[in-house]
Amino acid sequence: MVKLADLRLASRGFHSQGESSVCRMLKSFYGLKHASRQWNIKLTHALLEDGFIQSSHDHSLFTKRHGAYILIVLVYIDDLLILGSSSSLIHEANETLHKNFKMKDLGELRYFLGIKVMRSNKGILLNQRKYALYLISEVGLSACKPVSTPMEQNHNLTTIDYDKHVGNVNDAAGNWPDIYFAVQVLSQFMQHPKESHMEVALRVVKYIKGSPRLGILLKSGNTNSLTPYCDSDWVACPNTRRSVTSYVVKLGDSLLSWKSKKQQTVSISSAEAEYRSIAVAMVELM
Repeated sequence: MVKLADLRLASRGFHSQGESSVCRMLKSFYGLKHASRQWNIKLTHALLEDGFIQSSHDHSLFTKRHGAYILIVLVYIDDLLILGSSSSLIHEANETLHKNFKMKDLGELRYFLGIKVMRSNKGILLNQRKYALYLISEVGLSACKPVSTPMEQNHNLTTIDYDKHVGNVNDAAGNWPDIYFAVQVLSQFMQHPKESHMEVALRVVKYIKGSPRLGILLKSGNTNSLTPYCDSDWVACPNTRRSVTSYVVKLGDSLLSWKSKKQQTVSISSAEAEYRSIAVAMVELM
């Protein structure tokens, strides 16, 4: 018996060799585990052929220079963010991408990875108000009073009923640098959480409730000054006696990068912890 599918293949010049035979496809299908890699390879090849340079620090970042102008393409799976100091370069990049792929131009950037982008004469404001309101509603704190700090002072958590909201707080940290310390503390107890950890996570949400509209302002104007600030909290972790490194990097008056993370080794003095913090901040600066 010949199946209908076999008849269609035979009409196109394909002859079945039996049930033990297989066909090797020369094309990736959407949903297969190798499809995303093949897409990335094809997109990267197209951008490099057009004169872009792939960043060695972030492989999803591509740059292209033309005299004093620069064009930047940031790739997130199949979403592309195109920025440049020349509208003609941006138009050329769009034309090149349209020749190689079926693409849709969504126009001026408004949302990217859950972050809302708003423009004014002062600069660009990035915030996550929509996600903040979702998070507050999800944990049932819409009617609660906000708090003034994300974490109580000298509140030490130890490992002696985990909820998904701890992970949600971690997602919100991308636009609230002031909750980063509390988030890195909570992240240490993801595997064996307690009710006390959930209470701290809810306090962070209450803190966000007081300022859901606030965000990061990237100020307009020309500047070339990079300024780092760093600090350490010596033996901050009561379980491992490790210190915590924290830093922020500013481009002019705009906040560019920040981190709060427990150090990988135990520092035997506060001076050693400070030097480790300086080293990590300098690596980020470079």
